[in-house]
Amino acid sequence: MENVHLAVEEDDIYSGYNDYNPTFDTEELDNDAGFQEAVRTSHGRRPPMTAKFPGTAAGGRPLASSFGARMAMTSSIGRPMTGAVVDGASRPMSAVRAAGFTSSRARGSAFDPLGQSRGPAPALEEKREDLPEEKIKLLEKKVNDLITESCMAQSTGNSELALEKAKEAERKERVLVKQREQSGNAEQINIDLTYAVLLNLANQYENNEMYPEALSSYQVIVKNKMFTNAGRLKVNMANIWVKQKNYPKAIKYYRMALDHISDDYKEMRIKIMQNIGTVFVLLGQYSDAVASFEHIMSKSGNVRTGYNLILCYYAIRDADGMKNAFHKLLAVPLHVQHEDKYIAANDDIRSNMLIEAIKNDKLHQMERDLKARAEKYVMTAAKLIAPAIESSFAAGFDWCVDMVKSSQYVELANDLEINKAITYLRQKDFNQAVAILKTFEKKDSKVKSAASTNLSALFFLEKDYEQAERYADLAMNADRYNPGALVNKGNTEFVKQDYAKAAEFFKEALRNDSSCTEALRNLGLAYKKLNRLEDALDCFLKLHAILRDSAEVMYQLADTYELLEDPHQAVEWLMQVISVVPNDPKALAKLGDLHDLEGDKSQALHYYCESFRLFPCNMEVIEWLAAYYVQTQLYEKAIHYFDRAILVQPNEVRWQLMVASCYRRSGNYQKSLDTYKEVHRKFPENVECLRFLVRLSQDMDLQEVQDYASKLKKAEKMKELREQRVKSAREGSARGRREGSAGSADSGRSSSNGNKGERLGAQVMSLPASGDAYESSSPKELDASYVDPLGPLTERPKTGAKVRLDDDDFADEDLGDELLPE
Repeated sequence: MENVHLAVEEDDIYSGYNDYNPTFDTEELDNDAGFQEAVRTSHGRRPPMTAKFPGTAAGGRPLASSFGARMAMTSSIGRPMTGAVVDGASRPMSAVRAAGFTSSRARGSAFDPLGQSRGPAPALEEKREDLPEEKIKLLEKKVNDLITESCMAQSTGNSELALEKAKEAERKERVLVKQREQSGNAEQINIDLTYAVLLNLANQYENNEMYPEALSSYQVIVKNKMFTNAGRLKVNMANIWVKQKNYPKAIKYYRMALDHISDDYKEMRIKIMQNIGTVFVLLGQYSDAVASFEHIMSKSGNVRTGYNLILCYYAIRDADGMKNAFHKLLAVPLHVQHEDKYIAANDDIRSNMLIEAIKNDKLHQMERDLKARAEKYVMTAAKLIAPAIESSFAAGFDWCVDMVKSSQYVELANDLEINKAITYLRQKDFNQAVAILKTFEKKDSKVKSAASTNLSALFFLEKDYEQAERYADLAMNADRYNPGALVNKGNTEFVKQDYAKAAEFFKEALRNDSSCTEALRNLGLAYKKLNRLEDALDCFLKLHAILRDSAEVMYQLADTYELLEDPHQAVEWLMQVISVVPNDPKALAKLGDLHDLEGDKSQALHYYCESFRLFPCNMEVIEWLAAYYVQTQLYEKAIHYFDRAILVQPNEVRWQLMVASCYRRSGNYQKSLDTYKEVHRKFPENVECLRFLVRLSQDMDLQEVQDYASKLKKAEKMKELREQRVKSAREGSARGRREGSAGSADSGRSSSNGNKGERLGAQVMSLPASGDAYESSSPKELDASYVDPLGPLTERPKTGAKVRLDDDDFADEDLGDELLPE
């Protein structure tokens, strides 16, 4: 009870609840002028403070409330004014000084947050370049600029300038290091800059093929322990040893570089292993190369390594290894999107625009190139191993086709079948080739067109033009834009001498494939047949721009210029032919003929002699050379060429008569007589030989003169009887068509012989018919109508032995020379 206090009645238990802090008085805020001014202007935009008056809004006015008068406040919210000045004493500023407020005593000072009233800032102090630190910084910047210039020069192909810049950078970098050491800042040496300078210098030495200097620079980097990961540069050193064909040392450095690279860099290790395998191939150590390539295929296979592995197994004749490697090659994933992805499947405009945008972008082109390269490797590998993995190449091809059909390269199966047919063609087994190609007649259009194109070319080469035209039409129906089919169709029209129609097919083939050289060449030949020489010249010039080193094209240009009567240009192009094929006898003979036309006999003789040296069986060349030496009265040399003509045409009596006549003209009558006797023994009915025997026997007072004279008379009578029979046969009852054909045949033979001999000038060259000591003998028993087989010396041919090459002397006379489809 002592602790219990009873309530007193006078105490108010609810007192104090109405007491409150005047700070929270919100009833009079509307009447507080200072607070209302602060609300309107914001804190940062208050009007400037005065220095003499302590308050702004309340002044010394007490605030009224229910409790009566209160204490005066310097602010309406119960906090002192920040910028106020009390009794002239300034109070320091804190948080708002940076915004431009100041404790200035000046009443009414302007608000200047940026300090513009203070005037311009003082000028910056200039850097002194003569200070050691500034010199070092400038020199370091110069070294970096030189490295950049060196790299840029190398990118533009100026290797010499790149090397000069790299050397200058290396010299300045040495000066930079020396200056840092002298200034006592050796610990501030830029190791990365030194590494960049040395590496760039080594690269530029290598680019300029200065391999010893490059190896020395790389060695400096590798031996410096301060350069981390410098061991990788041994790959570059190994590449240099490969270029120098020091393969054992290259393998050593590749393996040393492999030791410096951790397993985390899987791709880099694979590339180094590929290089090691390639170097083993160059050394001929195929078993070691197989080990490297097998390791790569087991870790991360790629088509290139798989192909190289097949080649190595082929080199060591391991059939099982070739099969396994081919299987691994087919199993390598390409990670290429299917072409159906780029085909528009709906009418969505935005989707179609996106497909068009990505259809030919860089990524799609890279995918196409990757797929094309992989298909090339597969096709080449199949064609290589097919004859080696089985007992016959047909069985090998069948195994490869089965493997390809079950892989991602299923589209190549048909191409392999066509290649099988081509292999049969190379083995001259045309029946098997035709049988395989005919199996494609019911396949899809592309394969059908390719097979029909090959069949057309095959039948064309066999001169079965009807079948060639049939399959050319079949190929065109299956694929109208197949240039090979159009070329074959044009060839069949060319053979039928419908040159205008053939030219149309060749032009259509060129419209479908402007790089089809067969169509361009054949179009030029068709224009030559149509006598459109300017168009033919244009075709051959375009073809020459594509096939720069083709002797055939150069010859066609020379021949076309000759037909255009421009021998100077013809000679120029033939000289280019000789520069490409210096041992072509027909081109040399053609050059000799053109120089003969120009009247340059010495050059003509040179080229004809070269042609005879390379091919001593060309009768036109032999005739021209023999005629030339007869004209120059060098009969002994002429006899040499006539003897060659006898070897080529042993049944032609005129060459033997010319040999005897040369002996006679040179004064060797006994040798001439012996030669005539030998000719008479071989050709006893030859009238010209008997006439010479009679004349020589008479002049040499031989007893056989009467015998030869009687034989001469008999031979002349027999000749007259033959002429009479021929004449009576022509005057017979069958004069119509047979007489005309016979006449044309005789004229054809005479004209052909005449044309061939016309270029020789009356059957080679002639010797004088008079003014010779031999003619002093009495001609009383000789036929006055006798003519020396060599003819009069004054009848010199105008052009000599005319040698003309046909259009196809350099090329296949069958225009369709392609067997593979485009």
